[in-house]
Amino acid sequence: MGCNPLRKAGLRWAFLLLVFLAGCAGQEVRQPEEPVKADPEMAASFEKKGRKAFEEGRKGAAVDAWQKAVELDPTNAVTVNNLALVLKDQYRFAEAVKLLETGIAHSPDVAELHFNLAVIAELYLLDLKTALTHYNRYRELTKADDQEVAGWIADLERRLE
Repeated sequence: MGCNPLRKAGLRWAFLLLVFLAGCAGQEVRQPEEPVKADPEMAASFEKKGRKAFEEGRKGAAVDAWQKAVELDPTNAVTVNNLALVLKDQYRFAEAVKLLETGIAHSPDVAELHFNLAVIAELYLLDLKTALTHYNRYRELTKADDQEVAGWIADLERRLE
């Protein structure tokens, strides 16, 4: 008795369909999350928890608390900056840059955000154009005759030519 080729092909397709459906069975359908509403008071509470955890050497707990604080109040440049620096220390450079960019979007005139973004972009991500842009903005905002930063800017301009 030979095996019917059409029947064999039909069984193969049925098997593939079952495998596909089994793979889909465990997947949950997620509804889009609603954006978190700003709550500066609650954010301040998380900021304090984060600061206390950081002072106690519990950087993971500090990151968790500060992330909640920033989610609730992204306009707090100090919390954004502190969180970005801890993320940098944890080698989470891309996250730190994204956070600093968010901070700058909400607080474009905070020089420290530009400075830290420039340092991380240059030294850790080798993104020289971004570094140059933010070192220049830092100098504009501080109006300081910082020779060290001026030297970094000159070096970046040479490297980008």
